Amino acid sequence: MKSLTIPALMIGAVLLIVSSCATVPTEPLVLGELRLLKMDVPQKEDLRERLPFVVNISFEADGKPEIVTACFFWSGQGPYCSKVTNVTYGAPGTIKVHLRPRNAGPYTLEAYTVYMKDGKTQSTNVVGTHIRVLPQ
Repeated sequence: MKSLTIPALMIGAVLLIVSSCATVPTEPLVLGELRLLKMDVPQKEDLRERLPFVVNISFEADGKPEIVTACFFWSGQGPYCSKVTNVTYGAPGTIKVHLRPRNAGPYTLEAYTVYMKDGKTQSTNVVGTHIRVLPQ
């Protein structure tokens, strides 16, 4: 019985994570709020281990909140936080981050950002995408 419980719980956890990546809240933004919409990896078909690549994260925001950092999970491992190299505000806005994969393989890459709201740090929702990193 124990042997069936652990795999069932793991499958449930994976389904919960995948469903959280696929949905974006639809409620109106609160004053100063930042909400992630999606993540795009332009080089998605040609990612190589130990070579940097760009991740573009689309967002909507009330005003121009200060984005402190972007944090990533590589198939559940992390978070690994990176400096945001470029923010373009608009409808939608874009956050550009450079990442460097350590190992080859398929990954579910998920991200959230930390931003300032009313002098306090806040975390956004999580967005994700699937990538495949090739050996060098």
